[in-house]
Amino acid sequence: MSVVAHGIRTLGVLGSGQMGLGIAYVSALRAKVPVLLHDRSSVQIQKGLELMDKLLEKDVAKGKIKAEEAKEARDRITVVPPVQGLSGLRDADMVIEAVSESLPLKQAIFSRLAAELPSDTILASNTSSISITKIAASTIPEGQSSASKEGLQSPARVVGLHFFNPVPVMKLVELIAAIQTSQETMDRAKAFAIACGKEVTSSQDVPGFVSNALLMPFINEAIMCLEKGVATRDDIDKTLKLGMNHPMGPLQLADFIGLDTCLAIQQTLYNGTGDSKYRPSVLLERMVDAQWLGKKSGKGFYDYSD
Repeated sequence: MSVVAHGIRTLGVLGSGQMGLGIAYVSALRAKVPVLLHDRSSVQIQKGLELMDKLLEKDVAKGKIKAEEAKEARDRITVVPPVQGLSGLRDADMVIEAVSESLPLKQAIFSRLAAELPSDTILASNTSSISITKIAASTIPEGQSSASKEGLQSPARVVGLHFFNPVPVMKLVELIAAIQTSQETMDRAKAFAIACGKEVTSSQDVPGFVSNALLMPFINEAIMCLEKGVATRDDIDKTLKLGMNHPMGPLQLADFIGLDTCLAIQQTLYNGTGDSKYRPSVLLERMVDAQWLGKKSGKGFYDYSD
């Protein structure tokens, strides 16, 4: 689809961690739109920009892109400093939120975005499990009912746009509509994801959507097998890699996703459905308690300290 189809002349990205940085990367490099990158941590922004430089250098070295393309993409990134706050995203036609998997945090952010940004700015969440409908409801202006004109218009611009990690590599984006989301918002968000070079699938707004409603119970079951001593870590992962042709085993994948993120999603599934099959493994809970979060912390089911 053309740029006219999505109409995003400037994108805002909220959160400069691994996901936010990846979204900024493909938006600047593939969709070729200016990106306003905001995070409340200056240190995190600096880490994110350093990662982007490394990714661009690697793509140039591999011959995937030309040096001029890398420079143009990097020049499209503008940092909105922490002190400026969310108002620094006012020029964005769409903002994609990529912060921690916490419903209260996302509700607070979307409430502020709706209040501080123009009324036609699309507000997208990169959540991998949390209800888009609940997030959209948080944008209803204070003092307005959900049935008022303003109470209907603001949630209509909220959409789930779930990129997968690592964003520069993974081809998929999962598109999720809240019950309030307008068709125009859905169409523009999908067109933008395609412009980023992604394939798009759609899911209803159920706990975990399609992807994590399937993936997380699979990972959780693998952790339970380890917890019960059914098989060793290495044998669990090797069985799935060689027997089912998975690119990596479920325990290694959990480490790459982040065990805290896995636990948060599993809790969302369990709390959202009340189904005992989604109850998180005790071992997963204990590892998160120990701050053994996987690759990002240097230790999970595997050791990444080197």
